[in-house]
Amino acid sequence: MGDGPIDLILVPGIVSHVEFEHEFPGYTDYLRHLATFARVVAFDKRGQGLSDRGSGVPSLEQRMDDVAAIMEAIESKRAALLGYSEGAFMSALFAATYPERTSHLIVCGGFAKFTNAPDYHLMFSEEAILKTAKYWGTGAFLKSFAPSRAKNPAAVAQFAKFERRSASPGAYEAILLSIGVQKLHAE
Repeated sequence: MGDGPIDLILVPGIVSHVEFEHEFPGYTDYLRHLATFARVVAFDKRGQGLSDRGSGVPSLEQRMDDVAAIMEAIESKRAALLGYSEGAFMSALFAATYPERTSHLIVCGGFAKFTNAPDYHLMFSEEAILKTAKYWGTGAFLKSFAPSRAKNPAAVAQFAKFERRSASPGAYEAILLSIGVQKLHAE
């Protein structure tokens, strides 16, 4: 979207659905604003949203290579990366690996670890993560990051639909395992 002098690649969080995200209030307006000064590129990570499903979860390096492939496809020599949530650390790795291909690095809602640890109390407990996996597809994940929206039944229903369209429950569980959640089957 847009044709500004900067290529801006939006690197999605834990799950994505590039088409359905336009149904969220404000999302399309946000992209249109970015498109006033940049060529904005949004994509679904491998195995999610509109992307082909495969077996397993791609490694961080494979997902990073997907950004390089997108840049090749759009003939971009250099781009700004806007990585949000789980996409933030992949964007940072891309920028460190390919500094000549990265004009800017913007991270939003990034984190050092996905779950709390004795030396890191800023994230979710594994118990909270387990709940999101158990109820994937119901919109319960909305309570984790937007509690005020989770009080609105229409917002919960919309987010439940987004969850189901972006990744299956098994795929979501595999993603959690790939980013460090260890006790998914604990009760």
